[in-house]
Amino acid sequence: MGNMTVRRIDDEVMRDLRISAARRGVSMEQEARDRLRRPLPAKGADSGSPNQWHAKATLAELLALGIRPDKPIDHKAESDTLYDYMEKN
Repeated sequence: MGNMTVRRIDDEVMRDLRISAARRGVSMEQEARDRLRRPLPAKGADSGSPNQWHAKATLAELLALGIRPDKPIDHKAESDTLYDYMEKN
């Protein structure tokens, strides 16, 4: 089995892990292992629950990462748009 170290975990996440682990009578480490083992909820599942994991990209979006664009990308225009957005927000 592999090992993983996660640093800079939000206090809210740590508190949630601690409470959930205590309710189940397991260690925080075991609670984290169990949560990581759970599959992501199906698309359209209830997203109101604070214990739900959320996928940020669809499968189609992930697969599209390997597809070449139809036309050349104007990197300057893209970066200008990004900087304009950042200045406004």
